[in-house]
Amino acid sequence: MDMATNRGRRNRAAVTAGVRYAIIFALLALWEYNTRIGVLNPFYTSYPSAILADLYEFTMSGELAHHASITIGEALSGLFFGTAFGVGFGVLFSQIKFLGSVITPILTAIAGIPQLTLSPLYILWFGFGFKSKVILAGMMVFFGVFGSTYNAIKNLDQRWIEASSLLGANAFQTLTLVVIPACAPWIISSIRSGIGSCMVGAIMGEYIGASGGFGWMISFAASYFDLDRVLACVLILLVFNRTLNWVLDRLEGRILHWRTESNLSLKTAAD
Repeated sequence: MDMATNRGRRNRAAVTAGVRYAIIFALLALWEYNTRIGVLNPFYTSYPSAILADLYEFTMSGELAHHASITIGEALSGLFFGTAFGVGFGVLFSQIKFLGSVITPILTAIAGIPQLTLSPLYILWFGFGFKSKVILAGMMVFFGVFGSTYNAIKNLDQRWIEASSLLGANAFQTLTLVVIPACAPWIISSIRSGIGSCMVGAIMGEYIGASGGFGWMISFAASYFDLDRVLACVLILLVFNRTLNWVLDRLEGRILHWRTESNLSLKTAAD
């Protein structure tokens, strides 16, 4: 039964991926064709083939590796610190009720301020280097992860905690073995949103003030109307974003394997 279920799941995933890539290829072919026959103006849209040619040149010149290392380093650092502090403070404030009731409304008010509007301040306070971009990217991630963690724990069914206490678990065991795993789907969902947010934070920080990175490169290329280079950078960012989501999907499958096993057990029992 399990083997048949897994095989069916893999087949559905393969079909879904095939249809997705077929749609992407068809749209690219349509874009190329309509630009070639003059329906689209290449000054505003370029060609997929021209973008790939520029991407090849960008790669072979070594510039791609240089700018990618800057932006990806800033984004991943921001994602890591934003997630770590978001989960940490979310757990802390949910366990210490008084602290949560005092600090959480303040953080909620700050979260209502678009972080991108504060990016010039981060540049002013922390300079044009790596630190300011990491802080901006981290702040873009922090509030979403903190809110999801705090609210998920706060609204957790208390019967789970009572059951663990009846089984002899102490407070630390209840937190690590019951509370956090039960809230993991919401935490992971907020991290998934944070992947895009950390990229936006890093790019905008570079756009405002930097000497390298994809944000700087996009700004520089746009000032010379080099659309091929702009879209090549966008393509790389899309690939990077998709790669991070793929990695998170794999981690989610391992972390939340208990949920799949529970569903299979319930299905088997029902049959």
